[in-house]
Amino acid sequence: MPDNTKNTQSGFMTRRDFVKTSAVTAAGSLAVAHLAAAQHAHAGGSEVIRIGLIGCGGRGTGAAVNAMQADERVRIVALADVFGDRLDGSRSHLAENFDRAKVEDDRCYVGFDAYQQLIDSDVDGVILATPPHFRPIHFAAAVQGGHHVFMEKPVAVDPVGIRMVIQAGELARQKKLSVVTGTQRRHEARYLEAMKRILDGDIGRVVAGRCYWNQGGLWMNEPREEWSDMEWQLRNWLYFTWLSGDHIVEQHVHNLDVINWAMGAHPVKAMGMGGRQVRTDPNYGHIFDHFAIEYEYPDGAFALSTCRQIDGCANRVTEVIHGSDGLCTTSWGATVIEGAKPWRFEGDNPNPYVVEHRNLIASITGGPYLNEAKRIAESTLTAIMGRMSAYTGQEVTWEQAMNSTLDLSPEKYEFGDMPMPPVAVPGKTPLV
Repeated sequence: MPDNTKNTQSGFMTRRDFVKTSAVTAAGSLAVAHLAAAQHAHAGGSEVIRIGLIGCGGRGTGAAVNAMQADERVRIVALADVFGDRLDGSRSHLAENFDRAKVEDDRCYVGFDAYQQLIDSDVDGVILATPPHFRPIHFAAAVQGGHHVFMEKPVAVDPVGIRMVIQAGELARQKKLSVVTGTQRRHEARYLEAMKRILDGDIGRVVAGRCYWNQGGLWMNEPREEWSDMEWQLRNWLYFTWLSGDHIVEQHVHNLDVINWAMGAHPVKAMGMGGRQVRTDPNYGHIFDHFAIEYEYPDGAFALSTCRQIDGCANRVTEVIHGSDGLCTTSWGATVIEGAKPWRFEGDNPNPYVVEHRNLIASITGGPYLNEAKRIAESTLTAIMGRMSAYTGQEVTWEQAMNSTLDLSPEKYEFGDMPMPPVAVPGKTPLV
């Protein structure tokens, strides 16, 4: 690892500090909005689009690959991660497979402030793929730095983060910076065609929805003697609500985003339940292993949502939209409408993980402008309010969730002791 990639906490602004100063920073950013946009936009099609990757895990590395598959002008020119070994692995994989991804030593940044070092470099756009807790901080910094953004879902783990994303998304719109998020169903042919038919009235008035992400368990990293609490939690981030939002937020947000899409709105309230029945070992942190949520939408429509990560159970990953004249089932497999106007998708379905980057690049280079920040913020909050209800046993309204002071961020970002939060207990855990 080159000398410049030292682990350091210097210069890392805590989220609490950012919230206090964001209004002042945004005002200053507006003053240079047109200059930043002019410096980093590639209207008309530049020969090179320089992308920096923040978060060098599997999904981040995959997103970098997808971006290069989407357009030959894309170059991966900078990498940032809190861990040097993660950066090294991503760097090697990208360089072995693409001549357009040979990142120089002085463009590799490691540490809690690595994201800011990358943002301060001369990239045109960034890919944000760290654990979701960091998304609001990184997104706001990228927009203030004048960069186009691809950010993985979800975009926050708590309402404080959601408000940051919405604010930064509005600033991106003012600066004409393009923003695409990792809700690839929004860029997938089968989903686009199905949703067009739904919104055109082919199943009548939408009255209800059902959505599922029920599967077995995922990876888990056991603690090591040489790791501090903070390092273990970061390396085992799926199982800590402050980092992942719990799996209803980290994973099930895909399905909930489809329901919001079909409803043409976000829910007005949620009533949920869930628990930790099988994954009870402390190595699985403190998150739940199953959720069931009822969402109420405007005009009396409702949706039932279930997600589960338990081995040995029936799997289902799909959405079902019920209308007054039929229903539509969308999934990775068959996508069909049953009822008055039956239909089955039988067309080409290009890889949506590549298409989303192709659409972002088109937006950057003069095509239709895309800014998906508010939309994914609302879908992420849909998942968060479901989790808040399940954790507390209380009904949660949209206004309660949006205005909540719930902030899961740690007191400081440094390697050291960090006690595991308790498992939520419905009826006892307070609604904040």
